[in-house]
Amino acid sequence: MDRISFHQLFSALPSPHMIVDRDLIFSAVNRAYEEVTMQTGENLVGRNLFDAFPNDGESGRRVRSSLDRVFQTAEPDTLAYVEYEIPIAGDPKGGFETRYWTAVHTPLLDERGEVAFVLQNTVDITEMVRLRAAASLPFQAFPGELELVQRAREAEEAYQDTLKQTDEFRRIFDQAPGMVALLQGPRHIFTFANEAYRTFVGGREILGLSLVQALPEIKGQGIEAAFDDVYRTGKARIAHDQRVLIADAGGTLREAFVDFSYHPIRTRDGEISGIFVQSYDRTQSVRALQQQRLLIDELNHRVKNTLSTVQSLARRSFRTNEDREDARRVFEARILALSNAHNLLSEQRWESADLRTILQLELGAFGDERFVVDGPSIPLTPRAAIALAMVFHELASNAVKYGGLSQAGGGLSIHWKVTDGRLVFQWEETGLPGDAQEPRPGFGMRMLERIVTGELEGNLMVDFRADRLTWRFDIKRTEVEDMGRSDDD
Repeated sequence: MDRISFHQLFSALPSPHMIVDRDLIFSAVNRAYEEVTMQTGENLVGRNLFDAFPNDGESGRRVRSSLDRVFQTAEPDTLAYVEYEIPIAGDPKGGFETRYWTAVHTPLLDERGEVAFVLQNTVDITEMVRLRAAASLPFQAFPGELELVQRAREAEEAYQDTLKQTDEFRRIFDQAPGMVALLQGPRHIFTFANEAYRTFVGGREILGLSLVQALPEIKGQGIEAAFDDVYRTGKARIAHDQRVLIADAGGTLREAFVDFSYHPIRTRDGEISGIFVQSYDRTQSVRALQQQRLLIDELNHRVKNTLSTVQSLARRSFRTNEDREDARRVFEARILALSNAHNLLSEQRWESADLRTILQLELGAFGDERFVVDGPSIPLTPRAAIALAMVFHELASNAVKYGGLSQAGGGLSIHWKVTDGRLVFQWEETGLPGDAQEPRPGFGMRMLERIVTGELEGNLMVDFRADRLTWRFDIKRTEVEDMGRSDDD
């Protein structure tokens, strides 16, 4: 006997069969299916199932849900009893006839083991249903067949009740704040993923796909190996703050941190059939903790630097002044300048402080009419802000004691600009007292040099004349957050 083709065998099957792909497009129908549906294969193949047999009611929903379950789980599904209207062949008015069916949906796998098609075996039980309706009369005909229809209807009702309960559980899990997913089989096929999980993976379509197919970026991260271990050993896996690289819908990778637990799912016989996943996205809290640690380290560093500065101020202030009360006042003034700079930086979350604001903290007590300030808004780094606060304090203290602010006729003019990638600053006092002298080496001078030329790696110059005293300095660009551009650039 010659070998027969699949097409010959499929066409000759006495029971109605049809095949649809993942888009529910008819791929094949046999002669028995054509007869019971009163449609030709030419009219069906290539069309969507629900275009050929439209049904927006409960029956249509059940058929669609059954097919979706098979594509997602790769397991057969049965509709024992379903009422469905089909077009009446040859009816010029496009009429429909209500018929009753039993349908078995079987997955057809491709070479990779994925569900490529679903085979539907359809049994038309319309006549038996009609006989069952007639059984309400005083006599009963064909009691065995009528009993079969009744049992099928009861089985279908029980099955639908189970589905409703399952749908309710799925709805509850879908609203859970944490991520929940179910994966079946040794290849870990996604059969359920709640909204939180779908959002975490970028809203991608993952149901019906294996773990690696749905999330190819996990290769090499140890996630697939963890699933394999749970499926093989039956032992749960739990981890906290696990770092993962996950892609969004566009394929861009992002770093995330998750708490997860993988638990085996067992059948009634104790066999492992899948894995239940619970995860929580901890990215924000982990990054907040990392930022907190950085801030603590930075705070410790700044506190040490501040204590070192205070220690130096105390040692120099009290050593160079014979008058202990005067030394105390000088020391307290310097500490206040340091404190004001710290307060200003705290208000800006230690990100930057504006040069003009720092100046105003030192000169505000003298009145605007005593000085002129001219320069652009320049945000300084925290280190430069504290250093310049001490410089401005020393310059202002000297101006009040010996220079332009020590008598009524004196004044102060301050200018700064950005040029050649450096901040250039000029402090000029006019109207000096008759006995004014050129600044002499001392703690104040040494501190100015140490801060400008040492800490800020800049240049310091002083020009003394009979009627004026000018301080000039410049510092490097790295001490300024955003120097912008000036006309000299």
